[in-house]
Amino acid sequence: MSYFLVDIYPYVLSLHIIAVISWMAGIFYLPRLFVYHAERAEKGDQLDETLKIMEYKLQRYIMAPASVVAWAAGLTLVFTPGIVDWSAIWPYTKAFGVISMTVFDHWLMIMRKKFGRDENTLTGRQYRMMNEVPTVLMVLIVVSVVVKF
Repeated sequence: MSYFLVDIYPYVLSLHIIAVISWMAGIFYLPRLFVYHAERAEKGDQLDETLKIMEYKLQRYIMAPASVVAWAAGLTLVFTPGIVDWSAIWPYTKAFGVISMTVFDHWLMIMRKKFGRDENTLTGRQYRMMNEVPTVLMVLIVVSVVVKF
């Protein structure tokens, strides 16, 4: 089994990178949609309904599948022999960043459902501030993997 994982490593890594890019694109874009939704849409108007559809489709058809593939490919990489040095700090900082990103993704899902029920209570400014969270986590994850401290 371990030889098989080594043999498919470049393909799994490619799939992981593609999935992470797709997931991150949604994580950056959805809060921006929330800003417009909070600041410009009135409950029940055409913009409100359009944004609800856009938010749902972004999360359901892009972000959710991409996160599942990113996690599955990432865990496959973790179990590939020789890839992770468990005596270093970087696997743990990366794991913290990825788990935090997943928590943020689930928070976005909760907020999208609140918009869907016309129950949003946050402002556009608050969504702008929350949009910085994935940037910080992305920096932590990428530096952890590239620098391998």
